[in-house]
Amino acid sequence: MNTICKGARKASTVGATAALLVAMAPSVALAEEGASGADILQVFVLEEMANRVANMAKVKLVSPEVLKELCETQTPQGIVAEVAKQSQALPKSLSGKYLLLEDVQDPGNVGTMIRTADAADYDGVFLSDKSADIYNQKTLRSMQGSHFHLPIYRGPILDMVEACRKQGIPVLATTLSDVSVDYKAVKTDGNFALVMGNEGQGISQDMAESADQLVHISMPGQAESLNVAVAAGILMFSL
Repeated sequence: MNTICKGARKASTVGATAALLVAMAPSVALAEEGASGADILQVFVLEEMANRVANMAKVKLVSPEVLKELCETQTPQGIVAEVAKQSQALPKSLSGKYLLLEDVQDPGNVGTMIRTADAADYDGVFLSDKSADIYNQKTLRSMQGSHFHLPIYRGPILDMVEACRKQGIPVLATTLSDVSVDYKAVKTDGNFALVMGNEGQGISQDMAESADQLVHISMPGQAESLNVAVAAGILMFSL
């Protein structure tokens, strides 16, 4: 492996500040990261893309072979950035709309729901410990930069539920049961936490017992269920 490639891989896994390598869409992602205050440690770019990052420091020209080693995509878009990971502590004060993901394991679903939460003007996303990593390459591609627009927290999901309830944020958990109601019957005042569960098993029993209200989407057709990201999109733009 090329010396530059080895150095980049090592830098992404050791040191006081955890970092990650992110394959970037040339015209958008770097601008998104800079505007968000993200700490860009260095940028690796193909020579023909160098003009796109002419105003940035710590830029290294690399060959197509090296760039392909640095990212997981089959057809890299020409730019890879090493970005310091940002950790979020739970806020002391909660207000607004929050998305809670309990053990959602598909990276594409997690990324899509975070992107939808961004589009629906949510105030934050909470991820359980067993949910997919937001720095998975598939998650990053699905988010399309939305993780720079709203805070994302990770930790024990029931602790997050309790934090919401202590501050008067009602928790709406999605499941189909004898006591769940159609989402169209739910009235909100712009302050709530929406819980989406695991793709196969849905929300846990503990979550069902902790939620203030259980909600579902009525389906007149013959399908037994909706993809979790599709269901989340319907709910986020409707509640």
